[in-house]
Amino acid sequence: MAISFDKAFGILPQSLQIRAQNAEVISANIANADTPGYKAKGMDFKAALAQAASKQQAGMTRTHEKHLDVRTEMNNSVDFRIPNQPDTGDGNTVDVQMERNLYLENSLHYQASIRFLDSKIKGLRKAITGGKG
Repeated sequence: MAISFDKAFGILPQSLQIRAQNAEVISANIANADTPGYKAKGMDFKAALAQAASKQQAGMTRTHEKHLDVRTEMNNSVDFRIPNQPDTGDGNTVDVQMERNLYLENSLHYQASIRFLDSKIKGLRKAITGGKG
């Protein structure tokens, strides 16, 4: 009986990919905190995950380098963030404290997902080896 990794892991690998992309978006905001006119961007994680789930249910998996790349399609969930602070005069909308908090929160979710994936892998390993090793 073959093991279906798609069924075993579910949406978890896509979730990790979206979290990694979200970290890049937040990092770009922090890096451009002093850039005049820079507009902070944000990612709608729920929308990106829903989009990934619908693609997974539709059976769209990238099995060849020339197939669709889901990561580029997830960019639809990245948009400009509505500023929480008034304009400081240079047109920059990055709130560094908020970005750091978002980065920390995203990192915690990423680490939790990694641990969950690790437990899934250990469970599969146990099922394959019959509980040995």
